[in-house]
This record gives sequence, structure tokens and C-alpha cells, in this order.
Amino acid sequence: MRLAVLAALAGTTLAVLVAPGTSAAAPEQDSPGALHLVTLRGPGSAGAAGAPAEVASAETRMRAEQDRVLGTVGAPEPVYRWTTALNGFAATLTSEQADRLAADPRVALVERSTVRRLTSAPPAPAPPPASRRTSGGRGVVIGLVDSGIDPEGPLFAAVPQLGRRAPGFDGACEGGEAAPACTGKLVGTRWYVEGFGADGVRSAAHLSALDDDGHGTQMAAIAAGNADVDARVHDLRLGRYSGAAPQARLAVYKACWTAPDPRDDGCAAADLVAAVDQAVRDGVDVLNLAVDGPSRIDTVELALLGAAEADVVVVAAAGNDGTAAHPSPWVTTVGGTLGARPRGTVELPDGPRLDGAMVAGRRSPAARLVLGSRARTPDADRRSARRCTPGSLDAAAVDGRIVVCDRGGVGRVDKSQAVALAGGVGMVLTNVRRGSTDADFHRVPTVHLDRPAARSLRQWLAGHPAARVVLRPSGTVRTPPRVAGWSGAGDPATGIVKPDLVAPGAGVLGAVPPRSDGARWDFVTGTSAATAAVSGAAAVLRSRHDWSATEIRSALATTAAPVRRTSVPRAGAGLLRPGAAERPGLVHALDPARYRAWWTDGRTRLNTPSAVLRRGERTTTRSVTNVGRRTFYFSSSARGFSRRHVWVTPAALRLEPGETGTYTVHATGRGRDDGHVVWRGAGGTTTRVPVVLR
Repeated sequence: MRLAVLAALAGTTLAVLVAPGTSAAAPEQDSPGALHLVTLRGPGSAGAAGAPAEVASAETRMRAEQDRVLGTVGAPEPVYRWTTALNGFAATLTSEQADRLAADPRVALVERSTVRRLTSAPPAPAPPPASRRTSGGRGVVIGLVDSGIDPEGPLFAAVPQLGRRAPGFDGACEGGEAAPACTGKLVGTRWYVEGFGADGVRSAAHLSALDDDGHGTQMAAIAAGNADVDARVHDLRLGRYSGAAPQARLAVYKACWTAPDPRDDGCAAADLVAAVDQAVRDGVDVLNLAVDGPSRIDTVELALLGAAEADVVVVAAAGNDGTAAHPSPWVTTVGGTLGARPRGTVELPDGPRLDGAMVAGRRSPAARLVLGSRARTPDADRRSARRCTPGSLDAAAVDGRIVVCDRGGVGRVDKSQAVALAGGVGMVLTNVRRGSTDADFHRVPTVHLDRPAARSLRQWLAGHPAARVVLRPSGTVRTPPRVAGWSGAGDPATGIVKPDLVAPGAGVLGAVPPRSDGARWDFVTGTSAATAAVSGAAAVLRSRHDWSATEIRSALATTAAPVRRTSVPRAGAGLLRPGAAERPGLVHALDPARYRAWWTDGRTRLNTPSAVLRRGERTTTRSVTNVGRRTFYFSSSARGFSRRHVWVTPAALRLEPGETGTYTVHATGRGRDDGHVVWRGAGGTTTRVPVVLR
């Protein structure tokens, strides 16, 4: 697209946008007949107040307007039409048609539909415990736009603890190939493939809401899996599992697909917008989107704007490529942290201590080591055996031994499966280059070593070929939470603090569709896992308070815990604290209609629970509301600023329940800096507002 740049915008406004007064044209290199997303000016029905009949009439007018716009360029019937979250459509257009629509004054944005990636990554050895919450989320529906769901098992069963059905939700359970059945827990399943293309999905994929990837099922488990479910993998008991909002119900919108080549897996923007539009129409309370995207406002973000206008709590992933996706102020954007790591040891008699990643319920028996490359079958090549690919190991050489397998070629768990089938009693997984060490659920006790430790093991083994070794779990190493290097960071130049907050995002346990070895649980790493946890926390707040979506967004962010030695653009407000979010003391309330005004005119100031002071700006003002039940004094302080002098006026506020007060943040000096304005309430509450000074 050709993007317009809005310069010198006042208040909290993105620096780079598609200007509302300027249409974006399609790239000149677009091939004829490409699927494009066209957004018309003005809100969808979600942003228009009125009785149901008035809303229906407005949608009829939108469709008529869409027809008139399509008619000006002779475009074919759209594959999707949207009238709820936004007014627009997805249609196959030539470059010339796209350019002509981009110049139409009725059109706000034209862009080509692209494929986005889910925001999960290879598991890392840092599994925090599953939620200990046994209640929360009653009467709330979490909508997940993801890869679908496999609802079999107790985690997604209809249980009495769910309580009453969610009022106002009007979803449906669509059919298809092996379509998942809805229950009292799973109340809606829909699927969208027109943007991705049904002819582009993997042959084993199901054209239904059934999860072919596993990602959607894991996100559903983390956000709203039932409480007190026994989690086991083989002979390893993982304890009792609960999602973040175990009493919440789930509506699943499958818009992410597996392709014949895994590198082509993803979620087409047209399908994502269609899923968001329908989720808003169905009446979800919280919307979870664990998909990456550009660091600008695009069609997907405009669909999320419509969700916010409908008072839906929108939670999206910051992404795993270092730059924060979902930069808009109406989205709660979530980054990921690292934390605890389960460890194991390769015990070598009279040898060095070799530590690695291990999750296991028992140690291995004492056994001799054998290199996979020296245990190959006659018809296997040396490289395959070195990597312990299935079918490459000779049972006569492996039986009763611990096998050393190089990383690469096939999945890590596939290697331990191959060892188990050949009669091995353990595996040492070795990195051959720099990379992570990962704790997986293996079929035999397994320790994963990094490259230096792997080199030491081979050197020791050369001098001790007959020695017996033991693989032993050594517990969990707990370190202070820190933001993961891959977690998307924000750009203060946009005028918006992103991410809004962070949550545990490494080695998070969740349910998956049955694997080849029968396991139904696995770890997941990425900002997607952190996003699901925040969505669950939002559902708990929505079920227990009559707060608006903007107030919930404020409560989640401003009660977050500090992350040591981490800047605001990396951690936002800090680390999610679901319990503290239930007593935020103060919230920053905001009329969601102002979001569209902010995007349209570039001058509207937003009462966000964060602030950016641009160059030359010395002050910014915010309003807070006491959501407690008693009158309290709240005193302010400025924390964490190292280069600039920052203070707040008034220094204290006395607010009755429901009363709103205004405060101003002042800054003097020069240079970039960031920190927090902290409000402490007499009732024991703490409200932390991240501030960036440019």
C-alpha cells in the first residue's frame, strides 16, 4: 500500500497510519485477480447505537453502499461481506480495480489479503504452574480466533460448575468434516477458509472448526479449561490443571490453517476479519487473537476497533519477532516472559556434571551410552541414525541402553519415540549448534544438552565406552521473570505504549489433540500463551464486575507487577497479576467512540492507562475513577525515571466510590526516559501507569 504519514499529531496518536482522509492503494506488483480487503468509511453496526430494527436497517444500507462501490469498478461478488465490526468486503480485484477503489472517497482502506502467522514458537523449558483458580468467568464467553479446537476430554466438558449460560450470546455450531460437537462449555464453532483457499490446505486438514494444528486447543485450555482436571503424560503426573477462567464458555472461530508445506501455515487476513466480524455479531465478551501482524493499523485492526466499540475486551499477541504487533490503543497487546526451568542431569561416573532441560517423573536406570550413529540399521544412513529418525535404530544395539541423539531432522519427541521402540531406556538429546534446550514430554527419560555440554559428553564417552550413566531430574530452577528476547517490543515514536503488559509465555502447559503417542498435553511457548492467560483474566473480571471493556483493560495493565531492569517499551505496565486486577483501586475509563475519533482526525486525546510525551511536550493529563466501595485518598509518586524529573499534580486525590478525578504528569529535562506514575490507595491498592518520555 501507499501509506500516508500523519506528522506532528497531538496526544497519544500513532505516527504512521493510513490517514482517514487518504485511501491506500494496492501495490503495483499485485497480480491480477488477487483477494483484497476493502473498508468503507464509518463504523459497522457495532459502532452505531440504536434498537435492533435500526441496526438491521443500517446493515441493509451498508450492503447497498458496498454494491454501489463494487459496481463502479465492475468487481465480482465478494467472498466476504462485513457489516458488524466494520463496513467492508473481501473481493478478488485486479490492480487497476484496487487503485480505482482506493481513490474512491467512500473508501477508507484497500489492501491485499496476506497470510499471518500464529504467535507460538518451539517450546522452551520454562513451564510455570497451571492456574490454581477453581472458579471465575461464569456467564462470560471468550471468543478465540485461532486454528480451531479439539474439545474431547474433561477440560472442555459441560460440568455443573459452569453455572448459567452466557446472556446475550447468539452463536452457532457449524458443521463440516469431523466438526467438533458443541457442549455447554463449547457454545460456538465456526470456520473461515475463503481467504486461505480450501485448495491450499493440507490434505489431512478438516474443513470444519476441528483443530488440525493444536494451537487453538492449547489457547482454549490456557484461557478457560475446566478446573481441577488431572493432567498426565504417559507415567508422568503433572498435577491438577485449571484454565485462567475455568467457568467461562468458549466460542471458537477457525481462521488459521495447515498447508502441505508447514512454512505456508497461517491465517489469511480476509478470514481473520470475517471471524472477528462474526464473533462481534455473536456477542462474545472477550476476544482472543494470537496472530502476528504489522506495526501499523490495517484492516484487521479496524475490525478489532469495531469489537472494542461493541464493548468487547480485545486481547492480542505482541508477536515473536521483536516488534510489537497490534499497535492500536483499543487492543490489550500482550508480551511474553521467561521464568522457571525444569532441569535434569546426566550423571557420569568420575566425569563432569552435565545439566540440561528435562521434564520427567523418574530417573533412568543406570545404563551404557551408545551414539545413535553407531546403532543404525543396515538400511539407514549414518546421518539419519545420528539424529535418531524413526526406523533408523537397530534394536540389537539399542536395547537396554541410553542413546545419544543429535537435534534436527525430525521432531524432538519423535526421536525419543524411536529410542523407545528400539528398546532404549533413555535419551540424551544434543545440540549440534547454538540453540535452546527444551523440556518436552518424551517416551523415555531424556536430558537435552546445549552444544558445549554435548561436546563434553562425547569427549568423556570416548574414554569411558563401557561406563554406566543415569539421567536424573534435578528439579525446577526458578529465576525472576524477565521479558523474552523474542517478545514484541513497542516503538514510542507511535505515541502509544506497547505492549500493554506481559504474562508468562514460555513452556506453558495446555491440552492438545491426541498425538501419535497418545499424549493429550504439551508445552507451548510464545506471546500466544501469554495472550490466552490475559484473556482468561479479563473474563474473570467481566464475570465479577460491571466494568466496561476499557475499565477492564485499565485494571489488567495498571495492577501489573514491575519487571526488573526492563524498559516500558519492552514490558509495558509489567507482569500480569490476575488477583490484583480484581482490586485496581483506580481505572482509566474511556468512551470507546473516542477510538474512532482518534483514528479519524488524529487529534483526539485518549484517556489511556499509559502515556507518551513527545519531544517538546512537558505535560499530559489523565482521569481516573475510584471503582472501590469506599472513599479513599490516593497519593502519587514517580518511579524509575533516571534522566528526567517527573512529578504529578495534584499529588493526591480524594475520591468517593464512582467519583472521577484528573491528574497531570509533568516532565522537565532532556533525553529519552521511561518509568511509572504510581498511585497508592489508602485501601492498599496500587495503580501503576507506564510513561515514556521521548
